[in-house]
Amino acid sequence: MMPRALRRLIHLALFCPLSKGLQSRLPAIKVKYLLLAWLGILIASWVLYMQYASYAELCRGHVCHMVICDHYRRGIISGSSCKALCDQRTLNLQRCMSTSSTHQVYSGLWKERPVVIKCGIEDPVKTDGAPDSVLRQEMTLFDKPTRGTSMDEFKEMLHGFLKANLGEQPSLNTLVDRVIALADVNQDGKVSLAEAKSIWALLQINEFLLMVALQEKEHTPKLLGFCGDLYVTERVGHSSLYRLEVPHYLQALVPETLSASLNHWLAPAWPRRARITIGLLEFVEEVFHGSYGSFLICDASPHHVGYNSKYDCKMANLRSVASEAVVRGFLRGRRCETNADCTYGRDCTATCDRLVKQCNTEVVQPNLAKVCVLLQDFLLFGAPSDLRGDLEKQLRTCVTLSGLASQMEVHHSLVLNNLKTLLWKKISNTQYS
Repeated sequence: MMPRALRRLIHLALFCPLSKGLQSRLPAIKVKYLLLAWLGILIASWVLYMQYASYAELCRGHVCHMVICDHYRRGIISGSSCKALCDQRTLNLQRCMSTSSTHQVYSGLWKERPVVIKCGIEDPVKTDGAPDSVLRQEMTLFDKPTRGTSMDEFKEMLHGFLKANLGEQPSLNTLVDRVIALADVNQDGKVSLAEAKSIWALLQINEFLLMVALQEKEHTPKLLGFCGDLYVTERVGHSSLYRLEVPHYLQALVPETLSASLNHWLAPAWPRRARITIGLLEFVEEVFHGSYGSFLICDASPHHVGYNSKYDCKMANLRSVASEAVVRGFLRGRRCETNADCTYGRDCTATCDRLVKQCNTEVVQPNLAKVCVLLQDFLLFGAPSDLRGDLEKQLRTCVTLSGLASQMEVHHSLVLNNLKTLLWKKISNTQYS
């Protein structure tokens, strides 16, 4: 055993100075840590409250389910997903992904397949909160066509609607036939009034119309079913280019540089990002001049572009894509003082003719330039050193594209193909291709 005197000496040498130091600082340490603890509790409580308030405001899927199933049971609407949603309960709304109270988005599972369920409901501010008032307001969605409408009249309705929304296209009759086939849920060669009301209400949703028009395109999510104005699509594994999305109520507390650095660290390997980029550029090609006209990307946000487990690009959200005909219709005759007054969506901007104070109808910045602005951050970090110089040059050229689309089609295609070729050469014949 250690002698008692030696133990006492060691104890005095090790613990006494520390104890005296702590004793002199103890009151200050107590106050500091107490304040930090209270601050942490307050911040955590505020975050939890905002999370709950945000969820309660944005996630109202129970209202959507109630309205749709009520209409279905009363025979007002129809659809390929109605039985699964309302009778068999094999299609369930699971995790809420809504970013707007009027546009409900939920993940779900149907036929052992992960899906996304979307539907629109009235703005809660406009209702008195009672279920009956919601049902009454939702009834206006299904007021067309009326009883007694013939099949020929319905086809004329569809043709006129598609012409107004997509422009005069030689292939509109083919699209009308596609819509009719989609509406005929029981495949009896006829379209009932409930089937017609459902497809008409769905076509009023811009995203649904685009999914029907672009359904054969590789980078558009597949439409799997619908019930009334609720529709079901395939789930995109990653619904944004970046994995980390800071909630709006925390953006003031989290520096943008910090969230950007975290997203760079969490991003897929560069060759996989190159593959996603090639898919996004192919989507830009697909909508530039398609079978049913041209479409404009009016909000090139990273939260609208997704990709699957194979790193194939999929547009997770088409609500910000609009037909050129719709954008032109919005701009035609519109009063303006500056170019900002001639903006459809977030960034489909035309010039303002200040002499007559009216908007011109052609958007100045093409889809490719908007996408390249997005790609500068997504593609350049971690890029191979032997490619980075050429990549920066190509993206710089791409970002500066401007001018009327009708006058720059060749230049647009050349820049797009150069960028695709540069990326493909780097990843071809590798595991990432």
